Amino acid sequence: MEKIFTEDDLIYIQNRGNSIHKIQQQLDFFIQGIPKINLVRSAKVGDGIWKFSEQEINDFVSYFDKHKSNYSIEKFVPASGAATRMFKFLNEFLNDFDPKNDTINSYINKQNAKDVSIFIFGLKNFPFYKELKEKTIQLHPNYYSLSSDAKYYALIKTLLSKEGLDFASKPKGILPFHQRDEKIITPIEENIFEADFFKKENQKTKIHFTINKEFQSDFEKFTNLFPDFDITFSYQDQSTDTLAVNENNIPFRTEDNKLFFRPGGHGALIENLNALQSDIVFIKNIDNVSQNHKKVIETNKKLLGGVLLWMQFKIFEYLNLLSSGDVTETQITEIKDFAESKMAFPLPEEFNFFQTKFKIEYLIKVFNRPIRVCGMVKNEGEPGGGPFWVQDEKGRQTLQIVESSQIDLNNKSQKNIAKEATHFNPVDIVCGVKNFKGEKFDLTQFIDPKTAFITEKTKNGKPIKAFELPGLWNGAMAKWTTIFVEVPLETFNPVKTVNDLLKSSHQPDNG
Repeated sequence: MEKIFTEDDLIYIQNRGNSIHKIQQQLDFFIQGIPKINLVRSAKVGDGIWKFSEQEINDFVSYFDKHKSNYSIEKFVPASGAATRMFKFLNEFLNDFDPKNDTINSYINKQNAKDVSIFIFGLKNFPFYKELKEKTIQLHPNYYSLSSDAKYYALIKTLLSKEGLDFASKPKGILPFHQRDEKIITPIEENIFEADFFKKENQKTKIHFTINKEFQSDFEKFTNLFPDFDITFSYQDQSTDTLAVNENNIPFRTEDNKLFFRPGGHGALIENLNALQSDIVFIKNIDNVSQNHKKVIETNKKLLGGVLLWMQFKIFEYLNLLSSGDVTETQITEIKDFAESKMAFPLPEEFNFFQTKFKIEYLIKVFNRPIRVCGMVKNEGEPGGGPFWVQDEKGRQTLQIVESSQIDLNNKSQKNIAKEATHFNPVDIVCGVKNFKGEKFDLTQFIDPKTAFITEKTKNGKPIKAFELPGLWNGAMAKWTTIFVEVPLETFNPVKTVNDLLKSSHQPDNG
């Protein structure tokens, strides 16, 4: 360490709150590489994914409604992401388009920029159109005398420029996503409305947003409108930032010779999730909201919640029995069958030859873990992690949510397994984070550090390698009890680009 870092470096690392031990681990990963995940097969309905009949769905919904008052419930919304990528193609348009010599049609044809064409065609249907036009006229008093192309150019420039609306620099959460009865609705508000399904009488509904600290006042402008909700915020701690390196795996330094740290990705939010004290936590991304489909979304939230509460009840029942020590071989067989059939945790063949004492110890370890129930939607070509059976270095097979960056796509058999995926993860997850004694799990103890990944970036025009922590619903939850449940595509309505706001799920329902 002394050869790599100066005394000033060590002081800087300490002042940032970073762990020298973790930095050394990251440097080792840069040098040695991170092993790709070993896919066994994709999870499918009947093999890792549960699919329920209408009657079964109604039963789980009723089970959730009946038992939710016995638990403290909270919604956890990762919301720190800036809207930069939403407007990437429009920023490229502003950089490449020459308003003096180009026409918009020639630009679209030359660049094959269909997304620009779609944006312009649908411009009047965006919820921010009225505000955008008013601001553009304010900045361009001669707006009405401009050519059609010049008007569109002015509108797009106003949308993104600092003197205009500056939307690409703002967090997604505060942008206008929907319009209802002339009222503009942000993703923050939609997430608050959606949390109504676990509301309890005479109690404030709890919602937690992870945000960038600098935007807290912007968020509070909206959250303060909901005094009946207990809304809290946290930030991605800089102690979870990771050290970047150059192409030779030497720590990258900025122009003032300081070590360069980057945010470690959404996997860092396991620390924020770990700090919550509620019994049950629903997780959903800030941009996965809908103008419509409210009933479908609510039903399937309750379905996931009902499955979790039922599974947790059964698991706690078995843990209490195992902990008593008064267990028969018949009961052990029943518990083993439950682990394999319901918890998707195949036990090793040698388990049958263990002494009873060791069978009990082994089963307690298997059962005494945080639980997550994850919605899975049919694969329609959308980006996102998929559900797979994965084998670890000890030969154990478990269900995991796997991103494409974790898969060795140069390996033909692994690539074929990835192609066979029938479902993907829309980040619709409910978590049980306390054990059978009512104590909080330390969620940091259930991370698989080998599921981190390395990405290539640039800094000041120079190539760097960045270390991404195990993703929040990937490696950060790798050692949880995992249940996958099929949910309808209508529950998945992300806004990855601004044009997604033109989809029917984000437009007013006039029918």
